[in-house]
Amino acid sequence: MALFHFKAVSQSGEVQEGRLEGADQQTIVLQLQQRGLIPLSVEPADGRGAASAGLGLRLGRKRVGERQIQALTQDLAALLKAGVPLERAFGIMIQVRDKGDDIRLLGQIREGIQRGQTLSAVLAEQDAAFSPFYLNMIRAAEVSGNLEQGLSDLALYLERSRQLREKAMSALIYPIILLLVSAASLLIILIYVIPQFQQLFADMGQAMPLSTRVVIGAAEFLRDMGLWLLLLILLALIYGRRQLARPDKRLAWDGLLLRLPLAGELIRRLEVARFSRSLGTLMKGGVPLLSALTIARDTVGNQLLANTLSDAAGSLKEGRRLAEPLQASGQFPPLAIQMIRVGEETGQLEEMLLKVADTYDREVENAIQRLLTILEPVLIVGLGVIIAGIIISILVAILGISELPI
Repeated sequence: MALFHFKAVSQSGEVQEGRLEGADQQTIVLQLQQRGLIPLSVEPADGRGAASAGLGLRLGRKRVGERQIQALTQDLAALLKAGVPLERAFGIMIQVRDKGDDIRLLGQIREGIQRGQTLSAVLAEQDAAFSPFYLNMIRAAEVSGNLEQGLSDLALYLERSRQLREKAMSALIYPIILLLVSAASLLIILIYVIPQFQQLFADMGQAMPLSTRVVIGAAEFLRDMGLWLLLLILLALIYGRRQLARPDKRLAWDGLLLRLPLAGELIRRLEVARFSRSLGTLMKGGVPLLSALTIARDTVGNQLLANTLSDAAGSLKEGRRLAEPLQASGQFPPLAIQMIRVGEETGQLEEMLLKVADTYDREVENAIQRLLTILEPVLIVGLGVIIAGIIISILVAILGISELPI
């Protein structure tokens, strides 16, 4: 038996804290529910393993952002499913918060609900990054009369989307660090180490080997023009960013990204997973297909794929099915199109879209691992070859000095 620290709330809204013994966290949750309490968090009493029972009210640690909104959604859904009225649920959440920004946001939402406004209307008034996707999901849940289920579906969507994005970013951390360390090592060698040999080579009295002249020339260029080169790169980045603000340039750039070897297919799968989960979640929440498609299109970052979805929306207005224009575009994977077609034929499109999202979530993870399997040794070998070349060029010149007549 282990000792757990719990935080729970009674039906009257009173927050209670204490310690209980149990086999695991789920056992403590059941004990609290049997006492008529709503569990908010259950953690090991020694503070290790900060994982909670999934109900911890943690709207945010810093400013209100994506993680905070996800936590708000999860916690509000849990309280509503426990039978707590909406206004009281926000009151409970305010009581257990200790951050001023969190309390202020929750208080504003609660005041709007007390005035008789719907939750979606109150959220639309807040400056807290509630996206059109989020607001439409809330509106659809309110219309269907099942707000707690809509919030649960929305929380699951936010969690899956964040996990997919974080997996992609986490996988790139090591190659980026390796690339930066490699660049720093080369700069140190070229700017600080190579110049130490220049005077020695200048006294040779004969022409230096070609490889040595190339290395010394590169070192001199970086020493004399390094700051100008850095400035040129910054200006190029600024110019490129401004160019990408133009729709035609952005479209061409996004099309180029999709044609890249390895990375292009990874981007495509990532976008397909994001779009499928967005559309499936909206439809499951009760949003009509055409409206859901328009909203889900805005979650796609690649402009070429977004234009394809715009064309698909026009086809839906003409009475065609979703799979037809997606297949005609040639931009969506055949497996995704076939699964969407099956969903339309069986009348279970939203469920099939969510399966497409799960499938391509796994595909993205596998593709990232394969890409890293290739990228990491290429970076290591490339760095080794460059450094070895520099060292050999210096050794060749030094050996040339030793062969000069005294």
